[in-house]
Amino acid sequence: MADIKEDLGNHPQHLILAVEAPKSKAQVEEEEKEEEKEEKPEPSSRAKRVASLDIFRGLTVALMILVDDAGGEWPVIAHAPWNGCNLADFVMPFFLFIVGMAIALALKDNCYQQSDFENVKTSLLGPPFTRIVGACVLIVYMATLYGTYVPDWQYTVHNTDSAHFGEVLTVACNVRGKLDPPCNAVGYIDRKVLGINHVYQHPAWKRSKACTKNSPNEGPFRIDAPSWCWAPFEPEGILSSISSILSTIIGVHFGHVLVHMKGHSSRLRHWTIMGLGLLILGIILHFTDAVPLNKQLYTVSYACVTSGAAALVFSAFYVLVDIWNFKYLFLPLEWIGMNAMLVYVMAAEGIFAGFINGWYYDNPHNTLIYWIQKHVFIKVWHSTRIGILLYVIFAEILFWGIVAGLLHRFSIYWKL
Repeated sequence: MADIKEDLGNHPQHLILAVEAPKSKAQVEEEEKEEEKEEKPEPSSRAKRVASLDIFRGLTVALMILVDDAGGEWPVIAHAPWNGCNLADFVMPFFLFIVGMAIALALKDNCYQQSDFENVKTSLLGPPFTRIVGACVLIVYMATLYGTYVPDWQYTVHNTDSAHFGEVLTVACNVRGKLDPPCNAVGYIDRKVLGINHVYQHPAWKRSKACTKNSPNEGPFRIDAPSWCWAPFEPEGILSSISSILSTIIGVHFGHVLVHMKGHSSRLRHWTIMGLGLLILGIILHFTDAVPLNKQLYTVSYACVTSGAAALVFSAFYVLVDIWNFKYLFLPLEWIGMNAMLVYVMAAEGIFAGFINGWYYDNPHNTLIYWIQKHVFIKVWHSTRIGILLYVIFAEILFWGIVAGLLHRFSIYWKL
């Protein structure tokens, strides 16, 4: 390009043409890079965390610890024996929902473009990709669950406390599309693929009314208990794991709403409408006997109810924490959520308690943990049930919340 300069000296005036020297290819590329740097804002050195999601994750880990360690004394919060949904049955879907949201946040620059996401404002089903994957999962699960023929099957009783120990019992089925404990396609596929000796030997259905008079508590089996009461069953098997993908897909969709919708009101409107819709749909399916709520089969109604509940719980935390800034009310849960892997391994899996219980005097019950349970909680309240519940809340959940807070103070996190 030429710049035209006017010489204002004596008449006649002269026009002087100043021609720029041609630039090398390296200079052109360097200038283009400089322009790109000016256009793009510098990314922050540390990505801002979504506090409400950390708190929701911390709550889910706390619920896992609660139902695992106090569920024996409080069966009402333990897993439902078969159909139904207790507090423990919300833990796994909540985790999957959170995983889905985290995926969307982690890959927000690599997944959907803004133009692909515009349909979210008018459709509750979200971007095309989630719709396609969700539809495929649903079709495969429903076709397999209701279309698979389940023949009669046999197993050997390995429970030494059973009067049938060592016997080979036969379970009569010869049906298709049943959702009862012995004759569903979920159990049949696991027995065929995994092998019956590699399936969970203590399923929750042993606490069902058909098996014991003490239901929902554990207890001796009825005299007329059906043969399948002693049988194994995998509560997190192959087919149920496929349908559990639905919970993650719903979480991914909610995460993309968080990324691409900028206003609080638009996000909350979308989340609450979809959450209530899923919750109502699942309840209708259950109480009309169309599809029962069942965690062990991970039925569609169960996925709808738990995902809807997850959506509403997260929305509540989002309002309280990210909008109203009541973050300090939930600090222990936030700390647990930021170091969820550590708390899960040490508390929920009992690694720390197992280490402490390895040190005892005279007999295995003379440990620090047993002493605290007995003298600080059970004897004070004169109740094993209340004492164990308070021990889990204060000596496990709150204790690990404080530990996670101290680690957060020094920016120490356990990650994969």
